[in-house]
Amino acid sequence: MKSVLIVIAVSVTLMLGAGCNADRGATESAEVPLNDTGAPVIAATAAELTPEQLGEIAARIRKEPSRADEILAEHRLTQEIFEEAIRRVTEDVEASQRYSAAYRKASA
Repeated sequence: MKSVLIVIAVSVTLMLGAGCNADRGATESAEVPLNDTGAPVIAATAAELTPEQLGEIAARIRKEPSRADEILAEHRLTQEIFEEAIRRVTEDVEASQRYSAAYRKASA
């Protein structure tokens, strides 16, 4: 239960951080890589990320919320895809525990 609360807290932090970043303007936002057709290259990636990787990403965003979009772009993620991946992790107790452990380790 405690790990689920941590995951929810991180998700809320991300949503609030994104709201604060919304007025930064398009010129400062991180660019999402594009494929040959000009469509964003977004993860088949979210499904491929482990709970540990998601925990590390969340910890980096918590440490540097002003760089949230850039950190997500490094992993070819959007905020929406990242949040969906976090939701999937919360549905599995073992995955939640792995996420939580990685988040705590990366936050230290």
